[in-house]
Formats: sequence, structure tokens, C-alpha cells
Amino acid sequence: MPDPVMLRAVGLGRRFGSLWAIREMDLEVHRGEVLGLLGPNGAGKTTTVRLLTALIAPTEGSASVDGLDVVERPEEVRARVGILTETPGLYDKLSATANLDFFGRLYGLDAATRASRIERYLRLFSLWDRRDDIAGTFSKGMKQKLAIARALLHDPAVVFLDEPTAALDPEAAYVVREAIEALSRSGRTIVLATHNLDEADRLCDRVAFVRGRLLRIDSPAGLRESLRGALGGHGVEVGLAGAPGPAVVAAARGVPGVVAVEVADHRLVVGAADPAAVTPSLVRQLVAAGAEIVEVRERATTLEQVYFDVMGVRPDHGEAA
Repeated sequence: MPDPVMLRAVGLGRRFGSLWAIREMDLEVHRGEVLGLLGPNGAGKTTTVRLLTALIAPTEGSASVDGLDVVERPEEVRARVGILTETPGLYDKLSATANLDFFGRLYGLDAATRASRIERYLRLFSLWDRRDDIAGTFSKGMKQKLAIARALLHDPAVVFLDEPTAALDPEAAYVVREAIEALSRSGRTIVLATHNLDEADRLCDRVAFVRGRLLRIDSPAGLRESLRGALGGHGVEVGLAGAPGPAVVAAARGVPGVVAVEVADHRLVVGAADPAAVTPSLVRQLVAAGAEIVEVRERATTLEQVYFDVMGVRPDHGEAA
């Protein structure tokens, strides 16, 4: 049986001059997993991708792809990975088919294999009907999909996507995310470097927070659960027509199961371990106290809150003290 771990890094680090871009990276990515590398610009995400794809050598530590050491066998590693950089890097004057055929030749694929895989991936990404059109006429989202097809052409063991939706408009970004989801459903191992929290939450099996080193790694649900206690557990947000008075706040605090009440503009943020059990009594008590309720919704820990906690920053104050 093959090793279930597709990517492995042990104490991996890279220094440029006196500056460490990344170090002490211990990481395992399993076959068929979608792993997100999440962090701010300059956090070391792209350097990590370049190390794991044998494009640059590590200063310290080791890494392997499909059991192949990135230092000892870099050519074989590069043959087993596909990379999508932030810009598509296509030939705008060639058709979609001609672009893929050119890169297929660089990968050493024979004519029959090239033709078969070009058709497979153009159909997968809904580009088959545009196969003879010049790439320069494609939208940004279509170009990114064509670039993903190029990265898959040689049937790599792992696909690395570096900021695949950066600088795309919402429609183009949606198209690319749909393409990534299609890859995930096919069982492809994917490493997605991004700073888009919603994208990571939607697409990734696990998320690795990176800022100069690996800070934390878990599933999006696991990350939210780990922070839930620190943020006062689950709760309920109650939108009001006006600012709540003392009687309304006191009524909320008197409801059994409520552990905390905060006032935020025209909202009450009510902490509770079991929001579904608390909400009916809470609404009755607030109405009896004169509150004019316009909205009630469950409040759960978000990946954004996890991000700020892990990175040690507050969005309104920068670095946490």
C-alpha cells in the first residue's frame, strides 16, 4: 500500500540572506486532501510552495513529495507536481488546445496522451466548446481554468495553487473555485496558498496558519471549536429597533442558560452553550421587557475570529499586546 502521506516536511526552513522566510515547518498532507496555507502577505506561503515543489532548496530541514526527497531527487519531484502561480502565464496568441499541446510536449507526453488529456481537462473545466478560440479572448476566470488544466496535464500527484483567485472579480473567482471543487471531488491532493478566509473555509479539509512558521493546523470546524470557549461559546445575536435599555439587558441576563450579555449598537450578543434551547425564552423575556426585535440569529465562531486569534492581531488595533 502506498504511504498515505503525500507531502511531508520536517524542520523545513528557508533563509534569504539574514531573513528567514519560513522555518521549523513540520507538516504532513495526506493523499486526496485539500490543505490551505493561510496567512498574510509575506507570511512565507509562496516560499513554502516553492520548497515543496523543489523550485528552491531548503536552508534547513527536509521535505518529500510522494516519498521523493526534494533535494536528492528534485527532477522527479517536479515531474510529480503541478503548479498554478498567481498569474496564468499562457500564450495569448495560441488557442486553448495549442497552449495545452505546447506544454504537453514540454512534459514529454506523446501525441495520443496529449490529445486525450487535453480533451479530458477542457471538458472538466467546461472549456471544450472554446478549445479552438484564442486564449487572449478568454475572461480572467477562463484563463485561470485553462492554467489549472495546464498544471494537471502531466497527471501530477499534487497540485499547488498559489493565490488562484487573487485580483479576480467575483464572477471569475467563483468560476475558479468551482474548478478547484471539481478537482477535490476527483480525489486530487491540493495545496492551496491563500489569504482568502472564505475560500479556505469552503474548499479545504484542513487549514495551516503560517506566519514565518507553522502556527496551527486543523480542520476549519476544529479550529472554530478550539476557539469557541475563548470567545464565550456559541450564542445568539438579537437585532433591535433601538439601543437596548437597562431593563432589556437585565431581562436577557435573567434567562436560564445565558452566560453573558454584551451590547453592540442596536444588538444584544447573548452567550449561551445551547442557543437553540435558550432562544425561545430569550425572545419572550425581551418582548416582555419592551424590546422591539427585528432579527434573531445564532452566533457561531468564524474562521475570521480564529485567524485574528492565531495571528495575534486585532483588526482595529493591529498587533495584539
